[in-house]
Amino acid sequence: MISVQKEFILCGLGVILALWQILTLPCLVVTAGGQRLLMKEAVAGMALSLRFIHSVQKTPVEEFLVVNEACNELTLTATKYQSFGVGLPFLPGEGEFTQEGDYFYLRGQNRHFKELGLRVGKGTELSLSIADKYLPVYEDYAPGTLVELKLVPLWKGLVIDE
Repeated sequence: MISVQKEFILCGLGVILALWQILTLPCLVVTAGGQRLLMKEAVAGMALSLRFIHSVQKTPVEEFLVVNEACNELTLTATKYQSFGVGLPFLPGEGEFTQEGDYFYLRGQNRHFKELGLRVGKGTELSLSIADKYLPVYEDYAPGTLVELKLVPLWKGLVIDE
């Protein structure tokens, strides 16, 4: 009788441990206006990009990010843009600057973010590309809507409203 109880307890502990490992998997969660748009398992090196029209220069900008090794931060690796001006990077200390055709690239920026909070802007056409998913948030959300990108454990991503 005692051995059956021990087996039952060990089996129960195994199930709890397995469930805990699943619920603590790192996930990238994207919300807009407090509603979940996307939840995807975060893996080291997973790439994503933010695209928008610069509010002052009125030219396209794309920022490239990756999930870090620990899956707890997003790292800005490069920015692609078409014009110089207010709010656009240009200093040599900000990365390696190159020109390719009509675009300027600033690579090696290595800026780290625990989370990103963005706002849909009037005429800025904010969109996100994450793995194979394209999210044109400007098409579905009014200017001023908060768009958040967070790396969280699966359990936390599940409790965010849909």
